[in-house]
Amino acid sequence: MPVATLSISETLSHYKCCVIVPTYNNHKTLKRVLDGVLVYTQDVILINDGSTDSTATILKEYPQIEQLHLDKNQGKGNALKLGFEKALELGFLFSITIDSDGQHFPEDIPVFIKAFEQENSKNVLLIGARNMGHETVPKKSSFGNRFSNFWFWVETGKWLKDTQCGYRLYPINALKELTFYTTKFEFEIEVIVRAAWKGIAVKNVPVKVLYDEAERVSHFRPFADFTRISILNTWLVIVALFVIKPRNLYRRFKKKGFKRFFYEDFLHNADSPRKKALSIALGIFIGLCPLWGFHTIIVIFLALLLKLNKVIAFAFSNISLPPFIPFVLYASSKVGQFILGVDYSYTMEDMTTDFEVFAHLKTYIIGSLVLSTVSALLIGLLAYAFFSVFDKKKIAVENG
Repeated sequence: MPVATLSISETLSHYKCCVIVPTYNNHKTLKRVLDGVLVYTQDVILINDGSTDSTATILKEYPQIEQLHLDKNQGKGNALKLGFEKALELGFLFSITIDSDGQHFPEDIPVFIKAFEQENSKNVLLIGARNMGHETVPKKSSFGNRFSNFWFWVETGKWLKDTQCGYRLYPINALKELTFYTTKFEFEIEVIVRAAWKGIAVKNVPVKVLYDEAERVSHFRPFADFTRISILNTWLVIVALFVIKPRNLYRRFKKKGFKRFFYEDFLHNADSPRKKALSIALGIFIGLCPLWGFHTIIVIFLALLLKLNKVIAFAFSNISLPPFIPFVLYASSKVGQFILGVDYSYTMEDMTTDFEVFAHLKTYIIGSLVLSTVSALLIGLLAYAFFSVFDKKKIAVENG
C-alpha cells in the first residue's frame, strides 16, 4: 500500500516512528496529553523523571504504554536520551517528542508526519515552530527563543524560527552515532547543533501552543538553567569556529580540488562582487594583523557581524599560516622601520632563527597594522574589479 494512502497511525508504523513523552510532576495535564497521543498511535514511550505528585497513579491506567520510572529527577535531557535508547532497543528509527505540560497539542502529530513525508531525504530533524507572538506566551519565553535562535545561527549558519520548542521529530537512528554531554534543558540545544554539524537537516514545522498558567507547571530555573545554556553556547561557538567551520571548508576543498573549489565557492558564489571583495579584504586585514592565535575566531565573528562571506574571509585570513609567518613578520618589520624612520640590520634568515620580537615590538605592530590596511585595500579593490568583470562575462554568456 502506498505510504500516501495510509492513516497517520499506519504511517507512523511504516516509518518505525514512536512518540516519547518525558514527564515530571505534570499530573494536571498528563492524562489529557496521553489520551490525545493514543488517538494516533499505541507506540508510546513515557519516562517518569522522578515525579513526586500523582503521576505514578495516573500511569497505572495506561498499561499499554512502555514506561520508564526513575527514582530521582535527573533532567529532561537525560529523560530524552533514555527514551531514545529504549526506542532504538524496540526497533524504532524515528521518534516524536511531546511535552506533558499541556502546551503542545497532540493533534499536531499529523503536521509532523505530513512534513516528514514531503522530505526527499529522511535524514531530517523537525522542530515545532510556535507562534511566539501569541497572547499566552510569556515574554521571557519569547526572548529566550530569540536568544537561542541567534546562537544556533552562529554555531551552524542556519536560521530557524524556533529552536526551543520541545515538540520535535528526531531521526534517532542517525543520532545514535553522536555523543551528548548535557542532561537537562540545554540538551535540546546541544542535540540540534550536533545534528546540524553531522549533516542532518534541521527544519521548522508550524505548531499550536498553549501556556495555561492554571495548569502548566514549568521546571525551568531562570538563573541556573540560563547559566548552563550560556556555558553550552560558549563551548559550541568555540567548537564551531575552530573545528566545524574549518573542517567543512577543508572537506569542500578536498572534495572539489583547488580549481573547482575556487570557481564554485569563490567565483561562482551568488554573492555580489562587492561582498566578495569586502570578504577578501577582511580576511587579508585580519590575517596580517598582530592577532596571533585569534585570527580564526575574529575573522569568523566579524564576517558574521558584517554579513560577509565567511568561507572567503576565513580562507584569505590564512595568509598567516605557519609557512608564511616569517615573510609576514619581515614585511611588517620593514614597513614599520620605514614609517618610524629607523633601520635594523637583520635578514630574512634572522626571522626564522633568533629574531627578538619584543625588542622590535613597536616597529612590528605599527608596520603590521599599516601593511594589513594597505594590503586589504589594494587586494580588495583588485578583487572587486576582477569579480565585476567576471560577473559581466558570466551574464553575457548566460544571455547568449
